[in-house]
Amino acid sequence: MSTFTIDSLGIVGTGAMGRGIAQIAAQAGLTVSLYDTNPQAVAAARQYLQDTFAKLAEKGKMSAEDGAAALARVLPCNVLEDLAGCDMVLEAIVEKLEVKRDLVARLEAVLRADAVIASNTSSLSITAIAVGAKQPGRIAGYHFFNPVPLMKVVEVIDGLSGDPAVGDALMALSRRLGHTPVRCKDMPGFIVNHAGRGMNIEGLKVAQEGVADFADIDAIMREQAGFRMGPFELMDLTGLDVSHPVMESIYNQFYQEPRYRPSPITAIRSVGGLIGRKAGAGFYRYADGQKQLPATAALPAARPASVWVSRADERGHDMAVKLILALGMTPEAGNHPSGDALIVVTPLGLDATTCALQEGLDPARVIAIDTLLPFEATKRRTLMTTPATSAAMREAAHGLFGSDGVPVTVIRDSAGFVAQRIISCIVNIASDIAQQRIATPVDIDLAVNLGLGYPKGPLALGDVIGPHLVLTVLRNLERLTGDMRYRPSPWLWRRAGLKLSLLAEEQ
Repeated sequence: MSTFTIDSLGIVGTGAMGRGIAQIAAQAGLTVSLYDTNPQAVAAARQYLQDTFAKLAEKGKMSAEDGAAALARVLPCNVLEDLAGCDMVLEAIVEKLEVKRDLVARLEAVLRADAVIASNTSSLSITAIAVGAKQPGRIAGYHFFNPVPLMKVVEVIDGLSGDPAVGDALMALSRRLGHTPVRCKDMPGFIVNHAGRGMNIEGLKVAQEGVADFADIDAIMREQAGFRMGPFELMDLTGLDVSHPVMESIYNQFYQEPRYRPSPITAIRSVGGLIGRKAGAGFYRYADGQKQLPATAALPAARPASVWVSRADERGHDMAVKLILALGMTPEAGNHPSGDALIVVTPLGLDATTCALQEGLDPARVIAIDTLLPFEATKRRTLMTTPATSAAMREAAHGLFGSDGVPVTVIRDSAGFVAQRIISCIVNIASDIAQQRIATPVDIDLAVNLGLGYPKGPLALGDVIGPHLVLTVLRNLERLTGDMRYRPSPWLWRRAGLKLSLLAEEQ
């Protein structure tokens, strides 16, 4: 198929995704033909677009004339044959493979030979959808995110039998629609849903281990790690009726890859109807749409009589000492703590218990502090106890490290705290997407940054933290837990060893 442009777009399916795509296409000057098996749904979608354009005009985001012109370009269709003249038809129908294949066959009987057939699927293989088609080369994936007008990224997916010129045309069309396109191979989850495994899956594992409750994990990821939302807020927003089946689907499509292992927490909560905001209750309860948070505990008034910091990790030692000095205490200088000192350890990927045992420290006085991210760049600090840490030492440590007004979360013992574990899994999974050549490093970061709203793309985030630190966390997690989910990607360990950026492609 030679180079071509797309000026007329047919859309099959007029739900939220179909309407959103129709809106941006009509605003960009394309002629949009809307078809649905339910004629009333087509009329409702066109009315929705009329109302939307009117609201945009009221807000001054487009003129009334432009709104009227955009609406005039949206043509209702009564039968599939009305799409015959379209340069491209995009399906946004139910996520069932046989239904999509049947639609492809019906479209091939209607459309001209050079028309593109695209699927907005989020979970099905483009190659599988094209099986049985007379011209499988013209079938591609074109995956938008909801709400389409606001989520400015779209995944262009090449099936195994796809014509690269079709993908090229969709890349050009995306830019015309005001969206940022990213190109990827046909693999489970494409880029965004694949890369998103790190946050939710590992957040659930932390909760399942009893390390911290849902609200504390979310607070750590927001205020210490700098993410817009934590994993449980995100799953409540999406709804477990959507996110749990995706977790199971991607896990099974990758043949039980341990990195994507789902959690029984979401399985049980899904069955129990605690699916999120839309149900009024999920990981949080919602009163009149407002998330209900547990009360924040008061900062303890206690402070330790003295404090000693382990030198097992020199970087962490120096960070902790600098912070303690800023908080008005001078740490003990000896190689061993005095008999009543609070003992501070700074593990990367290890737990507080392992640090105490390795260094022969009194576990009743040991507190770990997370030093993966610079303290000056975070709005929350995380402390971690051993199972033997005394209540008095826990209170004293909390009082000291929160004495300047920065919130402190105290968690139970965990290899890799919370932020270390989740961030390292996010970086590692993105590294493996790059290793598998599913997409370029630049497109991986673009897709995740725009599609998931992370503070940085995962590979850029790994670069900022330091690939060697992420690698240390993962290797210690793997060694301590024996869980293959933490095995580092070759993309990560090679670049860490060679001191290369995680965004560096091979020359």
